[in-house]
Amino acid sequence: MIISKTPFRISFFGGGTDFKDYYENHGGIVIGATINKYCYITLRKLPNFFENKYRFVWNRIELPNEINKIIHPSIKASIKFFKIKEGLEIIHASDLPSRSGIGSSSSFSVGLINCLGKLNRKNFSKKNLANYAINLEQNIMKESVGSQDQIWAANGGFNQINFSKNKYTLNKIKISKAKKDMLSNNLILFFTGKSRYSGLVEKDKIKNIRKKINYYHEIKEYTVKAKKVFESKNLNTDEIGLMLNEYWHMKKKLSNKVTDNNINSIYHEAISSGALGGKVLGAGGGGFLMFYANDSVQKKLKKKFNKLTAVKIKFFDKGSEVIFNNE
Repeated sequence: MIISKTPFRISFFGGGTDFKDYYENHGGIVIGATINKYCYITLRKLPNFFENKYRFVWNRIELPNEINKIIHPSIKASIKFFKIKEGLEIIHASDLPSRSGIGSSSSFSVGLINCLGKLNRKNFSKKNLANYAINLEQNIMKESVGSQDQIWAANGGFNQINFSKNKYTLNKIKISKAKKDMLSNNLILFFTGKSRYSGLVEKDKIKNIRKKINYYHEIKEYTVKAKKVFESKNLNTDEIGLMLNEYWHMKKKLSNKVTDNNINSIYHEAISSGALGGKVLGAGGGGFLMFYANDSVQKKLKKKFNKLTAVKIKFFDKGSEVIFNNE
């Protein structure tokens, strides 16, 4: 049995500039961090005396006997890519719901690849884990996704990722632990109750990149500015909250699928109640809304949004790791 633990992430600035269609021509930059909420993958060889060759448990139970009958796209693509011949049992557990904007699909892919590597007696580097996941999602599964989530899941940390043609660089944001703690204390997530398939939102964005190229340029420039604020010696984290508010209005310009009346209503009420800023995490269209607000405002928001699930987070610096292996 092999068990991997892979963190989810929150994205602050730069989303969209990690689309290959954009950064290969213009370069990209994103800022985000992994958090103390995780995806767990349990994998073991399934002996051939069981009735089915495969047993997969995610939000459904699959019992196929052939690879081509596998429904879960990431499991199917991974088994094919790594040429796994043995029968397998794969069980997925998660601290947060899938399709909610916290990079869950890539955390699943990275965690699964980590387990399959161990099954084959291989220790993948963090870079290999990320690159395999990017290749799996973009080239094999043909998903409309960017390139940041896989890198967060594999590496962990509070980072800036710079993209250019055929490569990326990962650099830690130079921010003290005290400031990081202050920042996380002032962040709160609310689940809108609506899960969405991010590929539909991202596909719409990618399709219209040329038409909206100036909005992407604007986001990239704003992310460079945000990095300077994060790393300023006299950082007041309230500045990040205010910048998130401005950034949210930029993000909405990328596609009319990023937000809807319900999200707009929640956002407006939060700002009216004293939150300094916020945004929908991930592609948009549902999932988690993140707000920057002090403790007293957060209490107000919890009462106001009592039908929504609130989640508090802390930053977590480790990427995907195998926490148990007796294969």
